[in-house]
Amino acid sequence: MARQKPVLLSLVAWAVLWELAARYAASDMFPPLSHVVTTAFSLVQLQSFKDAIVITARAFATGMALAIVVGVPVGALMGRFKPVDRILNVWVNIFIAAPLTAVVPALMPILGIGESTVVATVFLFAVWVIIIDTREGMVGINRSLLEMARSNGATRWQMFSKIMLPSAMPEVMTGIRLSVVRGIKGVIIGQIVVAVVGLGELFDTYLHGFQMDRFWALVMIVFLLGMTLMGAVGLVERRLTRHAKVR
Repeated sequence: MARQKPVLLSLVAWAVLWELAARYAASDMFPPLSHVVTTAFSLVQLQSFKDAIVITARAFATGMALAIVVGVPVGALMGRFKPVDRILNVWVNIFIAAPLTAVVPALMPILGIGESTVVATVFLFAVWVIIIDTREGMVGINRSLLEMARSNGATRWQMFSKIMLPSAMPEVMTGIRLSVVRGIKGVIIGQIVVAVVGLGELFDTYLHGFQMDRFWALVMIVFLLGMTLMGAVGLVERRLTRHAKVR
């Protein structure tokens, strides 16, 4: 509880500052927080929002699933085999540092204008963090545990499932948790830049229609969804890593 107090105090201070600044500025582009919160409650009841959240959640979930399915094995291979690491490490670091928003339009001629491109955008934003953290988890495995298992006749699958994966799980889950934030950013950017569907369409509509109360309400909703997802992944992370072996 004591750890949460600074967070709560900072949120309260931020909320008060927003409210006072907006009322002092009296600008339609920056409505008071109280008005934004009221608008958010009415916004989530609209059918257009419900349809948008379904489209966005589907693209996000598909892209994240692909990122996990690809990222964990690739990161594991990089962490266990130096030739693979030497070949792929430079590309992983290039893509994680690259301005991926500029790359997104290049996907359109390949995948078209639609949900496939949005899914690919989520994948590109999320997979590199998972690869890097999984690699670090594999590199940090206690070698003595592997030698002990090998001397006792453990198969490669047993070594992977009983020692490597549990030992690397904290880093793997950290990568997934961080990739959730990047994935949310990717799905919104993809929907705005490429497909103009889902929440991205609503962002575009509200911004160009100067419906700033709805625009900021939607921003707040996306932030809350992101924090909720990160909290859920963090809960799973704590449960999965509770019994991780000492490395």
